[in-house]
Amino acid sequence: MQFTEVEVDSLNHDGRGVARVDGKAVFVAGGLPGERAIVRITARHRSYDEAKVEELLTRSGDRIEARCPHFGGCGGCAMQHLPAARQIEAKEKILAQNFERIGKVRPDHWLTALTDQAWGYRRKGRLSVKWVEKKGKALVGFREDNPRFVADLSICHTLLPEVGLRIAALSELIGSMHARRQIAQIEISAGDDAVALVFRNLIALEQDDLEKLIAFGKEHDLAILLQPKGPDSVHPLWPEQIDLKFGIHESGVELSFKPLDFIQVNAGMNQRMVARAIELLDVQSTDNVLDLYCGLGNFTLPVARRVARVTGVEGDHGLVARAAENATRNGIENAVFHAADLSRNQASVPWAREPYDKLLLDPPRSGAAEVLEYLPRKGTDRIVYVSCHPGSLARDAGTLVNRHGFRLVRAGVMDMFPHTAHVESIALFER
Repeated sequence: MQFTEVEVDSLNHDGRGVARVDGKAVFVAGGLPGERAIVRITARHRSYDEAKVEELLTRSGDRIEARCPHFGGCGGCAMQHLPAARQIEAKEKILAQNFERIGKVRPDHWLTALTDQAWGYRRKGRLSVKWVEKKGKALVGFREDNPRFVADLSICHTLLPEVGLRIAALSELIGSMHARRQIAQIEISAGDDAVALVFRNLIALEQDDLEKLIAFGKEHDLAILLQPKGPDSVHPLWPEQIDLKFGIHESGVELSFKPLDFIQVNAGMNQRMVARAIELLDVQSTDNVLDLYCGLGNFTLPVARRVARVTGVEGDHGLVARAAENATRNGIENAVFHAADLSRNQASVPWAREPYDKLLLDPPRSGAAEVLEYLPRKGTDRIVYVSCHPGSLARDAGTLVNRHGFRLVRAGVMDMFPHTAHVESIALFER
């Protein structure tokens, strides 16, 4: 085990401090710019090393005490030792650096960061579970920085309180079950009026275990589901029927979803994000809009309320079916949905050959590089790009500006994951 003294000069993309030892970068978990510290080297690589703070010699004036007692051990959060305003500044800097280094672009104007509730916001997540014989308990938590290990949590302040304040109770519940060694994870999924827990059970559960799960659900008003095999095997244990849904209030839209469906993690931020996307699109009643990677219709259906026609495209057939059902449920008739693998060239498919006034992109972390090989078509003069990874956004921004003749007019961060290093952002391009 090697210790060394370092001076941290910046933060990297995952919220760790950056120092240098003999010219080699050292990424320091728990370190802040301006701090000197004794660190323990935890991993060595050719171009950089990894380390953790063992002793602070000088403290940054920005440093605050983390709210969570598990901060530093749990890998769920990386920035609780920074005030909220400084977290935003760090994320804005990362976005700007990615635009300049990767895309060779810069926005004409920076948008004010979108923020919302900073604690108890996480309505979607996956808790790992591991029975540890030596401790005589079930560990329930996110993975540690070393993903081989499950953090031993008793509480989580970023999860919805209905779950985050019951981590210890979940550990006790699983520890009391016959199948304590065969519960692998718990998927959390919450709508506006219900919170569901999906237990991944690797074996069929005995009646006694089923009754314990049902009693836990009743006591804490949590819907309990089981997943004995793949995603299609998910089924309710209690109650028999579970109706998960959330509203986009400004648009008068309500979306129903299944427990394993993708939804935006932060409900309050989702409201603000949809409103900003619609504002930046500058939608008009005569517009024909294309929404790619549309999911359940999170953007598609609110946009439909304001335009002549909107087309949503998504690779997951189940999500496409539920998006169409949501349109019908909301009385929306001017939205059409298609299932298509957007990682492949779809240039010859009819929906891709239609003329669109505006384009909305909300791709996964890998970005929209394949789509930008054949879109946007002539006549599409305005694009709003919602991003969950600044590197892929910057790359695609370079393509839109340098190959397709667009300007990067506005861009800004959206703090979808407070206290983590995730950088969510939104950008407006005009031809």
